[in-house]
Amino acid sequence: MDERPVSPALKIAAALMFVFLLAPLLVVIPISFSGDDFMAFPPSTWSAKWYGAIFANTAMMTAFWVSLALALVVTVISLAIGLPAAYALVRLKPPGAEALGNLFSAPLLLPTIVLGLAMLLVFAPMGLIGSFQGLVAAHLVVTLPYAVRVLSTALANLPLTVEEAAGTLGARPLTVFFRVTLPMMRSGMVSTAALCFLVSFDEVVLSLFMTGPRLQTLPVAMYNHVDQQADPLAAAISVLLVVLTLVVVLVVDRTAGLTRTFVK
Repeated sequence: MDERPVSPALKIAAALMFVFLLAPLLVVIPISFSGDDFMAFPPSTWSAKWYGAIFANTAMMTAFWVSLALALVVTVISLAIGLPAAYALVRLKPPGAEALGNLFSAPLLLPTIVLGLAMLLVFAPMGLIGSFQGLVAAHLVVTLPYAVRVLSTALANLPLTVEEAAGTLGARPLTVFFRVTLPMMRSGMVSTAALCFLVSFDEVVLSLFMTGPRLQTLPVAMYNHVDQQADPLAAAISVLLVVLTLVVVLVVDRTAGLTRTFVK
């Protein structure tokens, strides 16, 4: 395929778009290294004390471990539910498969604040508000649609002839699934896990409805901190979260490849 040269105007437009998308980082990173006791840009002095303050802040560290455990549990459950659902929709094709697929994606069409209010009304009588189980259930509502959609796409792109060949050679359906289908879906599984982890870890609106004074996620703790104190601590945490996101992306790139994973 012949590649046409990119015009200078398109390059400039792309560069401006990247600058626009990265503009918040150009403000947050300098603020995170501020030596001031209040949030100001540009900082009058420079220091890394706010990064040390993160680890000295018990509330933030507790919230971080809650968010990490929550994201890991939600990711595992999303894969455990999303994979069979995607297989049923793509390979078994039950009546109304397309309608079921759209139904799984429906939560993504609703504003998150509407979902949060609905969950508050449903979960409150069950005693799930302010509980880890309630947070898991709430986050699954937004991660499962991503899991089903990505896994369905990955499964639909697999060559069906390979699975049929394994079946004709005497392999049972479960053997075909575990020894043929799953290995070929590795990039889709990795991308689904990464996406569900990041969505759950960064979710703030649903968590605001579901958390309580004894249980907070890191985004909720940051929100409450900024509401009460205007210091650069939140900026330092934000930079570390950006680094965490980059680490997840690099892991995906090393294990499955970004091109195969996200550009199918």
